[in-house]
Amino acid sequence: MVSELGPVRRVVTGIGEDGRSKIEEDGQSPSIKSVAERPGYVVSNLWVTGAAPSDVHAADHVVGHEGVSPPPGGSVIRVIDVPPEPDSAEELAAMMKASFGQLFDDADRSHNQSVHPGMHQTGTVDYAIVLAGEIYAVMDAEESLLKAGDILIQRGTNHAWSNRSGALCRLAFILIDANREA
Repeated sequence: MVSELGPVRRVVTGIGEDGRSKIEEDGQSPSIKSVAERPGYVVSNLWVTGAAPSDVHAADHVVGHEGVSPPPGGSVIRVIDVPPEPDSAEELAAMMKASFGQLFDDADRSHNQSVHPGMHQTGTVDYAIVLAGEIYAVMDAEESLLKAGDILIQRGTNHAWSNRSGALCRLAFILIDANREA
């Protein structure tokens, strides 16, 4: 599936047999996922590392990656196109249930769901970068409107994303496995 914003381009570098740097891949991600119950919602996983520090020569494991979280000690970068939310609370709840059930079933959804049906938590530090459009970052106690160019640092808190703009929003997410023990 390709978003109405167009495909997310992934350029992967490497080192050739001659020791010189080169472009190994240039094109769409081989790991693009969508949810039929949420038209316009497209997740493009771009790269996954298995540990930090990461092996710069590690093979590409993005196709086999499942869920929202990176591997233990690793990271994942993905781009998500988030369509506008429907007006119906029931339809929104069904879309969130389908999205988490099909793509991100490892997200912790056991905390407060009363603020927004997409509320969830992960054991990660996330860098969320708005690439196009606008979206609300919803927390338990408050929310903030983010626009293209804004960056949110998400530190394992209960949160949701709410697109009330009427237009598609594209976000880049870098998730890094984190220690939740204080």
